[in-house]
Amino acid sequence: MQTIAPRSRTAPGSRTASGARTARRAWTGVPRLLRLLLVIVAATGAFLAGAAPASAHAALTGSDPKQGAVVPKAPDQVKLTFSEKVAMSDGSVRVLDPSGKRADTKKTTDLGSNTYGVKLRPGLPDGTFTVAYQVVSADSHPVAGAFTFSIGAPSDTKVALPDQEAGGGLVGVLYDIARYFSYAGFILVVGGAAFVLGCWPRGAGVRPVQRLVTYGWVTLTGATLALLLLRAPYTGSGKLADAFDMGKLGDVLNTKTGAALVSRLLLLAAAALFIAVLFGAYEKRTDPKEKKDLTFGLAIGGSVVAIGIAATWAMAEHASTGLQAGLAMPVDVLHLLAVAAWLGGLATLLVALYRTPSVEEAAVRRFSRLAFTSVVVLAATGLYQSWRQVGSWSALTGTSYGQLLLVKVGLVAVLVGVASISRRWTGRIAAEAGGLAPEAAAAVVVEQRAAVVVEQRTEKPVTVPSGGADARRSAQLARQRAAMASAREKRVRDADPHRSGLRRSVLTEAGIAVVLLAVTTILTTTEPGRTEEEAAKATSAAAQQRSGPLTLKVPFDTGGQDGRGTVQLDLDPGRTGSNDLHIYVKRPNGSAFDIPEVKVSFTLESKDVGPLPVAPDHIATGHWSASGVQIPMAGDWKIAVTVRTSDIDQVTVKKNAQIG
Repeated sequence: MQTIAPRSRTAPGSRTASGARTARRAWTGVPRLLRLLLVIVAATGAFLAGAAPASAHAALTGSDPKQGAVVPKAPDQVKLTFSEKVAMSDGSVRVLDPSGKRADTKKTTDLGSNTYGVKLRPGLPDGTFTVAYQVVSADSHPVAGAFTFSIGAPSDTKVALPDQEAGGGLVGVLYDIARYFSYAGFILVVGGAAFVLGCWPRGAGVRPVQRLVTYGWVTLTGATLALLLLRAPYTGSGKLADAFDMGKLGDVLNTKTGAALVSRLLLLAAAALFIAVLFGAYEKRTDPKEKKDLTFGLAIGGSVVAIGIAATWAMAEHASTGLQAGLAMPVDVLHLLAVAAWLGGLATLLVALYRTPSVEEAAVRRFSRLAFTSVVVLAATGLYQSWRQVGSWSALTGTSYGQLLLVKVGLVAVLVGVASISRRWTGRIAAEAGGLAPEAAAAVVVEQRAAVVVEQRTEKPVTVPSGGADARRSAQLARQRAAMASAREKRVRDADPHRSGLRRSVLTEAGIAVVLLAVTTILTTTEPGRTEEEAAKATSAAAQQRSGPLTLKVPFDTGGQDGRGTVQLDLDPGRTGSNDLHIYVKRPNGSAFDIPEVKVSFTLESKDVGPLPVAPDHIATGHWSASGVQIPMAGDWKIAVTVRTSDIDQVTVKKNAQIG
């Protein structure tokens, strides 16, 4: 059996051309142009990078009353329309009056077509009302937001909404960390087992490899339990203490995500049995036929468990909603398995190269072919998933999701480039090992064994004393011999420069893979470009559909003689860009009258814009106007009206209004 072991001096003629050709045929047999195309496809396939993260967050696309609208009377209910179906319970939508009190009946209704309604109480006063919502999208992510509308005329409001958005804060950080470790654990378990069964059966008896796969299982199990406990505060209150509320945990178990996490835990129990057999009964089998049959059984059973675990992501999260969900879910499962086979196998190979004295050259070559196949699968599935979630070139460059995908394009391109270096090192190792004549290979083995024997003979003999110190001395002697054996193994591992080169390149691949997985986890909580653009278009369309100018009636009282009245502001068309402003001043009896001065300013506090002053021109009795009033962006603007009725009597009244 050929192994990656230290090189030995041999006659130049002992290396055969056929050995080198055999070692490189998996890659160099592919035409150069085809190889280039495959690398380009693989790099572009970092669109793939989204396979695990291809999501479809819900977004509010419409409402009735519309955001910022002024309605003459109170509606019977408030309707919210989302880009996809959402999970909503009583209390998910709150309507608050200007004083901050609940104005709804706390009962939500599914009206169909992704539209939901909440009834309003009768007898509501005029003024500005705030609608706050917190729901869970079909891909399991919390979505929250708020907007205002006014009844009769806008007014000040005392409503103070929490700054923390859904899924944020400490709970959000912990949840994201658990998601990262769940992906990492899945990759190590599935990829490590696949590497052992498909590429290096002898690895089933190697302790470092056993530990790697076992640690992967423990990581995935622990992360899944953490996700299950954190689910309630993540989608709800944001309070870490709610993770231990059994009542809320019961509510989580009744959701699609909760059922998926419980299913994953059950499948992990089956995975534990698989790991026990793989590193127990399988490793001890010596009969070739029995081992072949057990290999087949483990491959079938392990594949079923791996597909099931991957499906817990696909069916509960990203691929289960949006375009072509029936096709996207199996594609997502295939993508996750390909990621695990590639990166998990890479991690196992790295451990083998650093922690074992020899790895069969054939095992490295088998993994090289497996990794190449995985990259092709990743490219195809990733491009499809990216098309689903990005949808356009503008979304690729103009949204956070698209920009993260571009980062992943660069990471995967670098990863594929480093992988090609690893393939070259593998080819050199294969050529070196495969070119040895039988007698030369035997000489190498004899030489290595002789070196070990000489080293052992040169060890200083130790006399074990009798008496009660025997056990301690024997244990100390065993530790010394184990340390010396470990040192010998390390010298064997480090002797071959080709092996050292392969270790460095594989270590670099693993480092890039860790960063790639981190970016992937960030993508799972980023709103996809397609959804973000659709929501922006819907918001723009709603603003365009608003009929008539924005009208505000502001009563004033300067305290002086003839100092009471009403100022009416008409902003036309009441959207971002250029507007015409008309101001009408009237006495309490409704008649127009002139005052010495009236000024207006606009401030958007949320964006730290303003105040933007406007000095209107006097047109007629009680009428002022200004043209070309620029509103730079949409938002909840604070409009300040300053009225001066004499040299000393002046007052400033402020109102909030949604513009754009």
